Amino acid sequence: MSSGNAKLWGGRFAESTSALVEKFSESVSFDSRLYRQDIRGSQAHARMLAKVGVLSAEDAQRIVAGLDTILERIESGHFEWSEKLEDVHMNIEARLTEDIGDAGKRLHTGRSRNDQVATDLRLYVRDVIDDLVELIGRLEGALLDLAEREADTVMPGFTHLQIAQPVTFGHHMLAWREQILRDRTRLLDCRKRMNLLPLGSAALAGTVYPIDRHYTAELLGFDGVTENSLDTVSDRDFAIEFCAAASLILVHLSRWSEELILWSTPMFGFVDLPDRFCTGSSIMPQKKNPDVPELVRGKTGRVIGNLQALLVLMKGQPLAYNRDNQEDKPPLFDTVDTVSICLQVYAEMVPHIAVKRDNCRAAAAKGFSTATDLADYLVKKGLPFRDAHHAVGSAVGHAAQKGCDLSDLSLEELRQFSPLVENDVYERITLEGSLNARNHYGATAPAQVRAAIARARAAR
Repeated sequence: MSSGNAKLWGGRFAESTSALVEKFSESVSFDSRLYRQDIRGSQAHARMLAKVGVLSAEDAQRIVAGLDTILERIESGHFEWSEKLEDVHMNIEARLTEDIGDAGKRLHTGRSRNDQVATDLRLYVRDVIDDLVELIGRLEGALLDLAEREADTVMPGFTHLQIAQPVTFGHHMLAWREQILRDRTRLLDCRKRMNLLPLGSAALAGTVYPIDRHYTAELLGFDGVTENSLDTVSDRDFAIEFCAAASLILVHLSRWSEELILWSTPMFGFVDLPDRFCTGSSIMPQKKNPDVPELVRGKTGRVIGNLQALLVLMKGQPLAYNRDNQEDKPPLFDTVDTVSICLQVYAEMVPHIAVKRDNCRAAAAKGFSTATDLADYLVKKGLPFRDAHHAVGSAVGHAAQKGCDLSDLSLEELRQFSPLVENDVYERITLEGSLNARNHYGATAPAQVRAAIARARAAR
């Protein structure tokens, strides 16, 4: 008997696999993390085979019990993974057969590694999505708490990174929340779309055994079964879709990071990040570097790159399964790990962000942030908007020359630019007046911020 036959697929081959090829082609060094999903899938498959009479009840019981023992060994660190057995599936099956004999050899009846790995990956991504949705919930709660704490804190809103109009810090945190709410719904949409059972597709053309796919789907918590075996074994859309959703999560966290990095500089001075989330300089004693936001911003490129890797991996593949698809796991796994740790550190950091309220307010008072409110005031007095825009622009130029804000101009000075200005103008061009003037659903007034927070808490 040639040593090549020691492989689970080795009957066809007359010589052993090259040691170099074994090292080149193995995947167990990274796909061993699928062991829980592989064991769950195999146990469900064995129970189904027993239900339809392909396996005896005794063999199915031995298989299920044997896989439970292997699971305990793996989780206790007493399972030896072998590169010679290529992947997680063959490692577990070989050990099972070693433990329980011929019953282990019957487990693979009616399935292929092609539909087996497709099932494992869907179970894995489904589990990951559930974990990430929980993490997003933690982060959302932290943002709501910070928004409530800073509902009255006036700060400048920016467009083009130039001071635009006054908002509140609480309103800004609710904007961050909106982004991760969309992230959560994208993950849940992805979960729903992928939650169909691949098992039963076998290598590419189904199986001759009288399997009950719907029973297996029920055991594994799938909503139904896939319809086309050719597509099923080669489909990695769900992994790509997950990585696209994950990329958007990191893009959002990266945008937050950019703001926190700016806000924590002395030039802005809006926030102080907790010391335990920062580091110092090896040469400059005064430095407090925002390493966590910077690293999140940097790791975003990795996750976007992983998405590109999967898209390129799939773009030229004919139906059905190709060995190329072994390379889907490193970018997928790296994306999972990166997104998870980034969400964790943000959920831990956000509650401890210290907002420098006086600095935020002082910045909001610069840059003529209430100019639009003055223009709207004149429109309500009957002036066409374009004329109001021109008049306020002239008033801003005058205030800039004097080195003061619009609200510091006297009534007589303001009336130089429009005779419609009256004493009530100062109710609109102060920071609080500006905020309260835009007092509608989703607006920036502190009362409306608190109302939005209350609605958000009620919806959780």
